[in-house]
Amino acid sequence: MELRGIQRDIINLSILINSFYHLCQLNYAFSVLAKILKIGYQPDTVTLTTLLKGLCINNEVKKALHFHDDVIAKGFRLDNVSYGTLINGLCKSGETKAPDQFMYSMIINRLCKDKLVVDAYDLYCEMVVKRIFPDVVTYNTLIYGFCIVGQLEDAIRLFNEMRLKNIVPNVCSFNILIDGLCKEGDVKGGKSVLAVMIKQSVKPDVVTCSSLIDGYFLVKKANKARYIFNAMAQNGVTIDLRSYNIMINGLSKAKMVDEAVILFKEMQFKSMTPDTITYSTLIDGLGKLGRISYVWDLIDEMRATGRSANVITYSSLLNVLCKSGHFDTAIRIFTKIKDKGFEPNMVTYNILVDGLCKNGRLKDAQEIFHDLLIKGYRLDVRLYTVMINGLCREALFDEAYGCTPNAVTYEIIIRALFKNDKNKLQ
Repeated sequence: MELRGIQRDIINLSILINSFYHLCQLNYAFSVLAKILKIGYQPDTVTLTTLLKGLCINNEVKKALHFHDDVIAKGFRLDNVSYGTLINGLCKSGETKAPDQFMYSMIINRLCKDKLVVDAYDLYCEMVVKRIFPDVVTYNTLIYGFCIVGQLEDAIRLFNEMRLKNIVPNVCSFNILIDGLCKEGDVKGGKSVLAVMIKQSVKPDVVTCSSLIDGYFLVKKANKARYIFNAMAQNGVTIDLRSYNIMINGLSKAKMVDEAVILFKEMQFKSMTPDTITYSTLIDGLGKLGRISYVWDLIDEMRATGRSANVITYSSLLNVLCKSGHFDTAIRIFTKIKDKGFEPNMVTYNILVDGLCKNGRLKDAQEIFHDLLIKGYRLDVRLYTVMINGLCREALFDEAYGCTPNAVTYEIIIRALFKNDKNKLQ
């Protein structure tokens, strides 16, 4: 093929890798992978899993783990089959080459980060059966996994199990559980874990305090959040950028924007550089209160300090412009960010289409909506609802009915028809 000038592609190269795998010629298979990368193709999950499987079948489990780490570090994604292959490799590698605690923990960590917590827990159980005893790092990883999928009861059970097995929780163990509870709005539970933490002479750090602050803002107890923030420095806890961002975000959402601005200036006075999240949060908070001039000052300051705007920043800015009636500016900025290759997300589209519909710019809203449909975007229910609402306001019922409806969008159309005394569709 090469001699005849026939273009190679990712499909025939992947087939070649699979063929070498079946022939147990892994060196040739990895040579083909190197060729794929050299000519600029991206190997897919199937190709990478094939190589992992080849290493595991040939009792090269450690090499498989190193290969896993290498592909993840390069930004490639693996799936359930990939991790299942690694788990099987670990479990079937034989008594003389049994995987150790470190190797198990590596896989459990990756599974939890990918929210494959059931698989991670199964592997943990396999460890226990094989009398490979988990350490505090393994438990922390599993507790974190259960927290991020909202299974707090399982996380607490594992935390208690760890203590019963005389494995001493460290500051990370406590922080993971406190953060998980606070993110679910259970600040009381978070404080109970904090009490145990202090009783065991584990000193709370900036992560502990930041989680509690975030939790108090979530349950709308801004005063308690402020109290913890102010007490941090008094107790020798260094306040970091994340702590300031949580405070500024919480105060902004509680419509206490003046206090958020004071903290923003305090950061700068302490020579702590605000990041994109800080600016985006303040832009959103000030914009919702109609303080447009301050928003533009922040945009200018952001540019001057070399901070790059992200999709959150642009969404916040478009929200400000739409609510203040600056639609031409909003459309111009929207077009500009797309021209720069910065793809807005569905939140951005919802903000712009909603603002245009509510302020008599239905034609502009329709152009954006139809452009999304033509380009094959998966539109969410909210965007359909916003568009149907706009069409019904203009009594364009046939067009509204032509949009893909759900229960909510049907109700909008029915209400609009009754309101306009049109009880029958033509």
